[in-house]
Amino acid sequence: MSRPLVWIGALLACLLGAGAFYAWQKAIPYDEVVDRGPSPQARQNPYLAAEYFLREQGLAVAHANSLERLSNLPAKGNSLLLLGERSNMTPRQVDQLLGWAKSGGHLLVVAEALWDEETSKSGDLLLDRLNIHQLMSDVFDEPAAPRKKKAPDLTKLYVDNETAPAYFSFDTAFNLTDPKHVAQFSANSAKSSHLMQRDLGDGTVTIVTDSDLWKTPAIGRHDNAWLLWYLNQGTDVTLLFNRDVDNLLTLLLRYFPQALVALVALITLALWQAGMRQGPIQAPAPKARRQLQEHLKASADFLLRRSGQGALLQALQRDVQRAARRRHPGFEHLETAEQWQVLERLTRQPSHIIIQALGPLTVKRLSSADFSRQVACLQTLRNAL
Repeated sequence: MSRPLVWIGALLACLLGAGAFYAWQKAIPYDEVVDRGPSPQARQNPYLAAEYFLREQGLAVAHANSLERLSNLPAKGNSLLLLGERSNMTPRQVDQLLGWAKSGGHLLVVAEALWDEETSKSGDLLLDRLNIHQLMSDVFDEPAAPRKKKAPDLTKLYVDNETAPAYFSFDTAFNLTDPKHVAQFSANSAKSSHLMQRDLGDGTVTIVTDSDLWKTPAIGRHDNAWLLWYLNQGTDVTLLFNRDVDNLLTLLLRYFPQALVALVALITLALWQAGMRQGPIQAPAPKARRQLQEHLKASADFLLRRSGQGALLQALQRDVQRAARRRHPGFEHLETAEQWQVLERLTRQPSHIIIQALGPLTVKRLSSADFSRQVACLQTLRNAL
């Protein structure tokens, strides 16, 4: 190797070493936290943080999707939190819930509907049975001070042996009223009430205007988490609400759209292949070959389908009676037995044929053989007259 190339290689190595040493001296290590959003469990369960908090306080927490959980849930020592939508609740289910609470359970209910003064009901069967009404709050707009942020209107609750109240972030757009004074205590904001609790038999019922303060991340604000523990302390807690879980079709559309398109195309091709004709098109029969007998048979089939067996048999019976009146004047005024005797004499047919033909029709549909036999008997009588 020539000497100039050796010096050039050595110079490049020195430069690379010097650059690497400078970069190492200037580089500052740091930790970066990448926020990937809530976990799938948190997206499916908005009260997941509330469940973790209650478990940290020593309470047993379970989740249910329907009121079938009441069938094996003891009342004493248990709290049931109705946090989901319940517009389809039946009166029987309302009686079941109130009976469970009267037996010693603690029931927490979210008011869902507004009280209607004209109809004297709200549409929320459970809320109406508890004699608690929900109305819109009477909030008046006040001129805000310039360059001053308005403080949130928090709900306050004073607890025994505590000098300072606890604060909660209920939705102040709604207001609970107690027209019959059944509530033992309530929690109020500046102009509205957002929590009421009343005794019911051996148990208690708590009514709140909304449960958003216990969802993530609102449960970490103010004293929202403490209120959830305070209302359910000393009990096992069951949260009843429906989780928003994506169905199979939604998941397939999200993760496998190309596979679904290929499947639809494959099904379309299979149906197209199955619907293809396998031979030449059959030409319709020429009209010239149709005879009178075919038209009569088609007309009879149409009348049978449209009017039924009874109408056809009654028409034949009337034909027989008209022919008998022509042969025997005053036939229609005779008793049934006398009419049958006259027909037996005129047609020379045995009595059992006449009775079978002109007897009362049954409501039950006749078999094809019985129907043909009945028609044959009537036609024999009519031809004989």
